[in-house]
Amino acid sequence: MEGGAGKGLECQKTMDGKGSNGNGSEKAIPSCCLKAMASAPELEAKCHSTVVSGWFSESHSCSGKASKRVYFNNPMWPGEAHSLVVEKVLFKAKSEYQEVLVFESLTYGKVLVLDGIVQLTEKDECSYQEMIVHLPLCSIPSPKTVLVVGGGDGGVLREIARHSSVEQIDICEIDKMVIDVSKKFFPELAVGFEDPRVHLYVGDAVEFLRNAPEGKYDAIIVDSSDPVGPAQELVEKPFFDTAARALRPGGVLCNMAESMWLHTHLIQDMISICRETFKGSVHYAWTSVPTYPRY
Repeated sequence: MEGGAGKGLECQKTMDGKGSNGNGSEKAIPSCCLKAMASAPELEAKCHSTVVSGWFSESHSCSGKASKRVYFNNPMWPGEAHSLVVEKVLFKAKSEYQEVLVFESLTYGKVLVLDGIVQLTEKDECSYQEMIVHLPLCSIPSPKTVLVVGGGDGGVLREIARHSSVEQIDICEIDKMVIDVSKKFFPELAVGFEDPRVHLYVGDAVEFLRNAPEGKYDAIIVDSSDPVGPAQELVEKPFFDTAARALRPGGVLCNMAESMWLHTHLIQDMISICRETFKGSVHYAWTSVPTYPRY
């Protein structure tokens, strides 16, 4: 990289999990994303207060002037932005854990945003939900017990319910507001909660897994947010050790694993950890979700 900005911020291969003070009190940004910290967001950037730079930006039009589109820098998506026109904000509130936003977009229908990061849109949610569910459940014979970590919108539940062999679906979501908002604004996803096989637990999924009986689940599907902040522990070895204990022999775990175009070192770290933890094969799979940059 030329110039002073970015010197010493080359992408590192491993994550040390320590905060800036080195004592582990704060979670580090994934090492593969550190280089994106080199540049500050454009000073002229003006967008909705919950928009995170680099995920999506709002196009503004002024009378007599052409729309101006601005782009940002963000640690998870360096040098990129996906612009969605926000036609109407439908819901905005702060839960105990995060800010929850729902807006109507021009071309993607309703959009769910948590702490400024797009979680799903009506237009392309099916691609993500189908991939994260049917790939693992079709890889083992007749799965009967399934655990969903996160997934408060209900889309993963909807897809699991299509498998007639499944007898029990547990879901542990930490934020009840996400569930309530999804039931109100995204009924086509939240329909998953209506299946009688679903058992909902509102709380910390890590603690839930620690208390789960050994070998209880045929499959665990981790539908989490991006591995920054609280969700970072869901891509670290202690979590995978706990998940492995809760899986029966021959069971399968499917975990959201970021973009192969932007986060190769994070993916390498996860694959390495999983190969140490699980006895079976470990693979990375990819699909196309337009509103997730480079997915």
